[in-house]
Amino acid sequence: MRVMVLIKATDESEAGQMPSMELITAMGKYNEELVKAGIMQGGDGLKPSSAGARVRFSGKDRTVTDGPFAETKELIAGYWLWQVQSMDEAIEWVKRCPNPMVSDSEIEIRPFFDPADFGEAFTPELQDEEKRLRQQIEEQKR
Repeated sequence: MRVMVLIKATDESEAGQMPSMELITAMGKYNEELVKAGIMQGGDGLKPSSAGARVRFSGKDRTVTDGPFAETKELIAGYWLWQVQSMDEAIEWVKRCPNPMVSDSEIEIRPFFDPADFGEAFTPELQDEEKRLRQQIEEQKR
C-alpha cells in the first residue's frame, strides 16, 4: 500500500522559520530508519505558501492567485511517499516521528488509489498506458 504522509504547516513554518539543528538531526535519523525499513520512497519539505501559487479551474477559465494563503491549517509544509503493508503500519511509523515543528503540529496519512479502485473505467488499455508513463518517469530519474 502506497501512502502520502502530509506534514501540515504551522504559523512558524508559514513565517519561514527554519528548524533547529537538533530537529534536522532527529528528522535525519528518522528518515534513515524509514529508508532502512524499505518504507520511504521520497519526501521533502516545502517552502511557505508565500513562495507558491494556486490555479483555480472554472470550465475553460484559469485564475492564478499568488501566495501567501490565509488558512495555515489547510496548508502543507512537507511530505513523504511511503510503501507500507497497511494504514496501521503507517500510523505506527508516524507516531514514532519527532514533532516536525516547533509548536504543536499534525501529520495526515492518505492512501493512493489502486488501479482496482477505478473498476471497469480503468480499462486494460488505460492500465498499459499508465504503466508506460510510469516506466518513462523511472527512466528519466536515471
